[in-house]
Amino acid sequence: VQLQASGGGLVQAGGSLRLSCTASGSIFNINAMGWYRQAPGKERELVATITSSGRTTYTDSVKGRFTISRDNAKNTVTLQLNSLKPEDTGLYYCNVRHRASLFSSFRDYWGQGTLVTVSS
Repeated sequence: VQLQASGGGLVQAGGSLRLSCTASGSIFNINAMGWYRQAPGKERELVATITSSGRTTYTDSVKGRFTISRDNAKNTVTLQLNSLKPEDTGLYYCNVRHRASLFSSFRDYWGQGTLVTVSS
């Protein structure tokens, strides 16, 4: 399974960006999809996740500003980032939990990271 992310960039505070990530390869069953971010000098943190049934979770700092969605037919997860703040700056990684068969365990796959920079 390969993940290709896109959509990062430089934006002023209060602006918006849209991140997308598409999974390709030998895909059998994707469970959760999500986005994580890593700010300079900090550990990677969860931003948002969405299950195959559409249930979403968000870290508190992005609630009401970011929206995660997915297209199961296209194996794509999207993160809409609104009202961006300088503290949202970081590398954003998409994550997919996938299993290769009904008898396999789920494992995590990661995209290459896309940079989001929010200027004040």
